[in-house]
Amino acid sequence: MKYAIVFLFVLMLSSCEYFNVKKTSSEAFLNEELKTFNWKDVDEYPGFSICEGSDTKESRKVCFQNTLTNHITNYLQKETIIVTQDINDTVVLEFQVSKAGDLILTHVTIDSITIEEIPNIESLLTESLDSLPTIYPAIKRGQQVTTEFQLPLIISVN
Repeated sequence: MKYAIVFLFVLMLSSCEYFNVKKTSSEAFLNEELKTFNWKDVDEYPGFSICEGSDTKESRKVCFQNTLTNHITNYLQKETIIVTQDINDTVVLEFQVSKAGDLILTHVTIDSITIEEIPNIESLLTESLDSLPTIYPAIKRGQQVTTEFQLPLIISVN
């Protein structure tokens, strides 16, 4: 009878899944975490120092876009642009804000009539971005990250 009890006891211990320990490698854990990220969204949008008072993520984004648009518009208004016909065009600027806070103009979509009338429009836009105030990069999970944006800019010259 003793042997039967000891045998049952050993059988119970050896068949119990409770004692099996699953080891999760750090790579497997990292891969699972990476699958849960929404890579197209950030926790905090890039911003300028005047946008620091913005309470929500959306208001910070709007502040960033408005500040950038106003800066470019003010720069272009100071330039003397002479045209032979009226221009009403929406220029789409595609740019990148690096994790160091550098703004890089990656692509500009301009209508052919605008390029014909203002051949140096792209260089003017690039020059306007050179004099921007300090940009604070976007933040994702506590880390500074590189982000890409599109900014439509209305060009109206009469």
